[in-house]
Amino acid sequence: MSAAVAATAALLLAGHAAAGISSDRFGIQDDAWLRWGPPPFSSPLQSRLDLLDSLGVKMVRFTLVWREIAPTEPTSPTNPNDPAYDWHAFDPVMRGLHAHHITALVTIWGSPRWANGGHGQNFMPTRGIGNFAYAAARRYPWVRLWTAWNEPNLRVFAAPVSPALYVRNVLNPAWAWLHRANRANRVAGGVTSPRRTPSGMAPVAFAEAMRRAHARLDAYAANPHPVSRNETPFFDPCRHCQTLTMARLGSIRRLVTRLWGARMPLWLTEYAYETNPPQRTRGIPWARQALFVGQSALRVWQQPGTTLLIWFLVRDEPRVVGWQSGLFTTNGVPKPSRAAFALPLAQISRLRTRTVLWGQVRPGSGRRPFALQRIRAGRWVNMGGWRTGVGGTFRVAVNLGPGVRVRLRSSRAPWPSPVLVVQ
Repeated sequence: MSAAVAATAALLLAGHAAAGISSDRFGIQDDAWLRWGPPPFSSPLQSRLDLLDSLGVKMVRFTLVWREIAPTEPTSPTNPNDPAYDWHAFDPVMRGLHAHHITALVTIWGSPRWANGGHGQNFMPTRGIGNFAYAAARRYPWVRLWTAWNEPNLRVFAAPVSPALYVRNVLNPAWAWLHRANRANRVAGGVTSPRRTPSGMAPVAFAEAMRRAHARLDAYAANPHPVSRNETPFFDPCRHCQTLTMARLGSIRRLVTRLWGARMPLWLTEYAYETNPPQRTRGIPWARQALFVGQSALRVWQQPGTTLLIWFLVRDEPRVVGWQSGLFTTNGVPKPSRAAFALPLAQISRLRTRTVLWGQVRPGSGRRPFALQRIRAGRWVNMGGWRTGVGGTFRVAVNLGPGVRVRLRSSRAPWPSPVLVVQ
């Protein structure tokens, strides 16, 4: 790399670090894998937590299933030690995450029969969720990030689909009691699916109705999954679709600003691309999934007011009809997205041979060493070595033309990033 290009790269990195690295947080969710391990043989929880460390996971979204914890109504519902509460299935994960210094973003979902008139766990409760939220906050006093329910605009998760009921019976009482437990708690509402289903409600209409119902929230949460395998984090081929996906992140941000103001954070609490193999209908090639891991991280990093992104899942679900968006197959084979999650790399722009790249070294902490490599005479050679900003991210300008293959390496990760082809 020429001295001029090296100087430009160093200047860009230093300037960005001086301005303050983005506070965006990138995490992962896989409740079943964390609770029970991969089938057919469960691995020790400690090994699963060690794997998260190796990937540089700093945040995990995890669901507390209210129905499982409180199958019968507690006598003292705000006391986590009430005999009716059974936390044993959730304590190991919650305490394990805490011991590994992994931030927990906790979702409360699944109402007991005694709280919803004897219906299934997706039915909206008529009482009790505030008390349970308070008890959960006392059980896990280190947790500061919460979401109330999951995708309440879909009947599969919430029945009936009613923004007014969601606000009155779930969000507002959870918000009030979690703030009563600790003023530092932050509670997100919405957690909406990106599209309407035949029995559901469009996310825009649902959010607007939440606002009219006087929703109380500290962040708006959305699950911006792609609705087409032809969609990318930056491009939606369907110009007339009324969806709120990652490709329409600017629209989601504008919606939140219009309803709750520019200072309301936007949390992206579930996002993924499924792969083919094994999902032949909805899946995309493994290499394309890895590319989109980096591009989606860049998209969030560039969008002001969007402060976290959660990838779904760690490991493909055992049944093909489930989700096949893991960083690993059901047999534990790592996909390229495993390395892409630990070392995301994406192209911001190119003008002739001046290419601006963005990336992050997620394992480790503070300013982390990294190198960019390119193919030369059939070998990977270093173009230069730098350190990231304190948040692990970097942005550099390098002398690369279209078609050049480049990758990211760091001593903090045991493998390089997937190859990025300059466009």
